[in-house]
Amino acid sequence: MDNTFTIKKGQVIDLHITDMALGGRGIAKQDGYTIFVENTACLDHVHAKIIKKKKNYAEAILVDVISPSPYRISPPCQYHPICGGCPWLFLDYEFQLRMKSKQVKETLEHIGLISDVCVHPTLASDKVYGYRNKMEFSCSSKRWLMPSEMPSEMNGEIQDADFAIGLHVPGTFHKVLDIDGCMLQPKFGNQLLRDVREFIKTSGISAYDLRNHTGCFRFLMLRHSVYADQWMVNLITSEHDHTLLKRLSDQLQNYSSVVSIVNNITQKKSSVAIGEYEVLLFGQPNLKEAIGQFVFEISANSFFQTNTLGAQKLYDVVKNYAELTGTEYVVDLYCGTGTISIWLSSLARKITGIELIESAVLDAKKNCALNGIDNCEFVLGDIRDRLSLIDQLPDVVIIDPPRTGMHPDVTQALLDMAPKRIVYVSCNPATLARDLHELKKKYDIIEVQPVDLFPNTAHIEAVAKLIVSS
Repeated sequence: MDNTFTIKKGQVIDLHITDMALGGRGIAKQDGYTIFVENTACLDHVHAKIIKKKKNYAEAILVDVISPSPYRISPPCQYHPICGGCPWLFLDYEFQLRMKSKQVKETLEHIGLISDVCVHPTLASDKVYGYRNKMEFSCSSKRWLMPSEMPSEMNGEIQDADFAIGLHVPGTFHKVLDIDGCMLQPKFGNQLLRDVREFIKTSGISAYDLRNHTGCFRFLMLRHSVYADQWMVNLITSEHDHTLLKRLSDQLQNYSSVVSIVNNITQKKSSVAIGEYEVLLFGQPNLKEAIGQFVFEISANSFFQTNTLGAQKLYDVVKNYAELTGTEYVVDLYCGTGTISIWLSSLARKITGIELIESAVLDAKKNCALNGIDNCEFVLGDIRDRLSLIDQLPDVVIIDPPRTGMHPDVTQALLDMAPKRIVYVSCNPATLARDLHELKKKYDIIEVQPVDLFPNTAHIEAVAKLIVSS
């Protein structure tokens, strides 16, 4: 009998978790049928409720743990697992690192059909908590309640009319948990979060309604410079009320470590914490951050790796895999704000970065000037168009694409160009495997180094070293 018909949606079943999937869910097998279970670990014995059933797999949520995995720890946060900020907070960190290497290797094998490559043990983050230099908190006119706050007769589906500023329940756009602090950011950030919460609640001005798109306060973004131990407070609102926000600014600037307070204003309905324009309320318009010897200016809307210390480990791997001697011409695809180009600048003859986002290119040029670098150039445009205009064959190409990986046209252009060395930086093992499957037509994949920039989450960064086949 086909076992898919014996498992029904809503059914609670007894499961043994035998593995973990890319993305973090536990895997159980029921007579060969695969069931993915949230918030579970290898060797857990659990009761789980089926919430979705397909022909080849089902999805389930954890009901209770019958016998815990030896890799489980007690999560040190009251909001776990309702908050989606760090879903692996219940896992031993050494186990997290082992799983990330394992998942990179298995993904290369299953998607890329690459079974003979060396995947190294994952490089650990120096900090397991407090490592994020940027946190984004959503405001809402309704507060999503924790299970402990809900009357049992309400069956969990209840919101009250309270204000909330915090993080979203996973998979939702409108459910915001009102949190007192987050373990992923430095402790002082939690003081700033509490101060801003109290200000908004007593201001008499409403928070944004995520369904009706009314209200003023939309997001709070906090940025921290590890280099200078300084903070930027960025409040994203639907309109600019200078008198109101000056009161908040006057309060927060009493903290000596707060050196920048800005207001980004947007009336767009999309839930993105970027303003259509920005008003500087106090101090300087940016923070200074450093990776190694290089200093970077970071504005409210700049992209920068969120784990500063982890970024240096990642870039060191890129440097080692690039094997530059000072004579090479390097092309940096998806170069963003130029951090990798700048990191490699002293080891290359010339570097050309290509990037689609204009503000990122402007930041890259500014950061080169800030560091006195004159052998990097940055080109604005679509890589599919710009790569063909490069008038000399690069010795090394660095690739650091978004989660979607490379466009097939870019992959083909690289195969046609055939530089002797490629270093691929990935934030998504699945698209890394897909792209390496194509590139192996002309390249040997020598080794892959996972790097953990996001402890207590399932996110994986990895760097692959490719050499053109002889």
